[in-house]
Amino acid sequence: MDKIVKSVKSWRHPRPAEELSRSQYSLVSTDLTDGAVQLWLGLPDEVKYDPALEQFRQHYEKEHGGNGNGVPRKSKNGSTKRLPLVNSAPHLNNNLQLPRDEVVFLNTTSKCPSIDEKKEKILEEVPEPKKPTKTARAGHLVKMTMLVACWMFFTIVFLLYNEKEEVTRHSSVAPGEIKSYPLHTAQDLLSISLKLTGPFLSEQSEKKLNASQMMNMGKMDVWVEGVATALKNEVNRSPHWTIMLDPEDEIDFTEGETRTTVLKMDANPGPNASYFLKMKTNVNTTTPFALSYTMDPLDISTGVIYACVLLGALYVLIIFEVINRTMAAVLISTTSLAALSIAGERPTLPELISWLDVETLLLLFSMMLLVAIMAETGLFDFLAVFTFEVTKGKIWPLITLLSAITAIISTFLDNVTTVLLMTPVTIRLCEVMDLDPIPVLMSMVLFSNIGGTVTPVGDPPNVIIASNKAVIQSGINFTNFTLHMTFGILLVCVQTYFQFRYIYRDTDKLRLNEPRDIQDLRHQISIWRRAADSLPHLSRDELVVRERLDRKVRKLTGRLEALVKETKIRACPKECFETMLADMKDKYKIRDKVLLVKCTVAITFVVTVFFLHSLPEFNRVSLGWTALLGALLLLTLADREDLEPVLHRIEWSTLLFFAALFVLMEALSKLGLIEYIGGLTESVILKVDGNARLAVAILLMLWVSGLTSAFVDNIPLTTMMVRVVTSLGNNPTLNLPMAPLIWALSFGACLGGNGTLIGASANVVCAGVAEQHGYRFTFLQFFKIGFPIMIGHLIVASGYLMLCHCVFQWH
Repeated sequence: MDKIVKSVKSWRHPRPAEELSRSQYSLVSTDLTDGAVQLWLGLPDEVKYDPALEQFRQHYEKEHGGNGNGVPRKSKNGSTKRLPLVNSAPHLNNNLQLPRDEVVFLNTTSKCPSIDEKKEKILEEVPEPKKPTKTARAGHLVKMTMLVACWMFFTIVFLLYNEKEEVTRHSSVAPGEIKSYPLHTAQDLLSISLKLTGPFLSEQSEKKLNASQMMNMGKMDVWVEGVATALKNEVNRSPHWTIMLDPEDEIDFTEGETRTTVLKMDANPGPNASYFLKMKTNVNTTTPFALSYTMDPLDISTGVIYACVLLGALYVLIIFEVINRTMAAVLISTTSLAALSIAGERPTLPELISWLDVETLLLLFSMMLLVAIMAETGLFDFLAVFTFEVTKGKIWPLITLLSAITAIISTFLDNVTTVLLMTPVTIRLCEVMDLDPIPVLMSMVLFSNIGGTVTPVGDPPNVIIASNKAVIQSGINFTNFTLHMTFGILLVCVQTYFQFRYIYRDTDKLRLNEPRDIQDLRHQISIWRRAADSLPHLSRDELVVRERLDRKVRKLTGRLEALVKETKIRACPKECFETMLADMKDKYKIRDKVLLVKCTVAITFVVTVFFLHSLPEFNRVSLGWTALLGALLLLTLADREDLEPVLHRIEWSTLLFFAALFVLMEALSKLGLIEYIGGLTESVILKVDGNARLAVAILLMLWVSGLTSAFVDNIPLTTMMVRVVTSLGNNPTLNLPMAPLIWALSFGACLGGNGTLIGASANVVCAGVAEQHGYRFTFLQFFKIGFPIMIGHLIVASGYLMLCHCVFQWH
């Protein structure tokens, strides 16, 4: 369309071809008249002293005298100024530097000041600080008021509400006995959250039983009775909660299973009623159990509303950058604890600490230590230069290579570890190639999350899924897990690469700014074009000068088009690639080879043990412990007297952000949000007819987990959704195979993290490392690229799962 518009414009504005038919460059000096020379004198200095107009200068010097080196023009105060001779379009002759002796003497009142004068003027012009507008001051006041109000809210709540009191008792029920435990409460309507641990069947095992089996199984009935003091015969009972027991010969020395429920008594038995918790069994042996309960638990509907408000507030603070991302997470997580306190669920400090995923925090801390020490060796700079040499300075081969390496490494290493290792290399590489690191880092972290989806050890959600007892019992192991995921992930990689390349089809978006040589060339073209347009079409003298200016503009424009075409595929011009590569090799070298050997030993140990995690007999040390052992080994070998410089380079703000996020997500889980999402998904699947039930279950599990994990951390989400999957797979009435639901959950939970900046741990880590290097990408920047690509992930995964499990029934 643009070409058509340009061609139409050229039809409307034809150029006078008859006057341009012969080359004016063939003119000899005798064709130059005094009038043409006078026009030449009025041109800007950058045009006047260009070699293309050398004949005009020679003619002037011949008529008025001169030494051939320039035109002396005295200033008013008698002083002269030496300026560099403007060498127009140096790229035409591959001449990037001007000879030192090519100078001319110009009047200091010239219309075109020198480069040095411009720099001095810029340095002298110190901008005055702008005063904030009334709107800005009002906005800041509103922000501070709301933040202080939030602080006052949770502070007052913590002062007024006690920590949750969970009563724990141990007892047993004898054959034929009805155990009664008094509940000391003065409330009229009773609600109690009950947790029993004993020789019980799990929920999954219980759902596999048919009606006749349940009739023959031993069971325990639990209910609440309310007895009015005034009316002894007035007794109200809650619905019975029936729990299936283990076989009688296995009740002794059993591991125990924890079951939870909420018992409610809606009818008021009368004033001053007494409440009792009743239990009985139908077996011939004594049944021991542990009892824990909490009075008046939080209502699920109210808790979901609280959770949605908290989650929305977090995203508002992060998206609009009201405050720092880490500060926003700390503030909202503390507010979530206040919401739990109001609901009577304020956690104790030990319980709060147990919410932190210490394994992930330990892995992050240890790998940050390793990377911080490795950076001192110059390894990342060396790898950047090596990648630059391999890709020949071309942009898309560079991005392709980085993405492929990241995806492959993430299949075997944890993707957080991969991002910590690859981010410094990518940033350094973008700096030396004058590229914007943000899009390249986004591509890298997207492929890191994709690669981590392949194996059970590549991404935390996969670790949670593969380590679940019910999943292991269903026959899913490392081999078939990897086999099923690999083919789908290959399709997702192709989709991601081409979609990302389409988004950045204009390679100018990948640059920090336009290359300097193109900027200089555009500047020269504008100067020459303005000079040509300033001449009227009157006399032959003006036509002679104008023709030379137009020829120069066309020559520069041709060079510009060729240079722009070259930079579309290269980060630097082809002719200066070798020079830049030589300079980079000379500048970026391995600075400490001894320390590099020590780092190699530590990293080799860590990577080797990571690989051994795929073998059950060697899976005795967790990922976090492995990384910590490697960090301790490197610190021992490095033999540092002062650890402060290393500790300063650890992303403490990122670790604090993760800690706050873990607390927030656990609080949202306590408020019932994740359970509500899982229950809603299960209820929808149960309503579908048998023929389409598998397809609906796969699509629902994939899209619900994918879209939810984009906005909620995928670790607690996966913990909840794997329970839903195992429940659906073990339900005999549904008759659903568990394996396809497991693959759908893995695709959704892992790939959904690419949707937003806080959707996956690797995203947050990459943003933190980039910010430490001075490159900050916002939530919206990541969302605009990541969310459409994530939707593409889910579409491709949907087609793959439908084809494999609904058409070919691979399971």
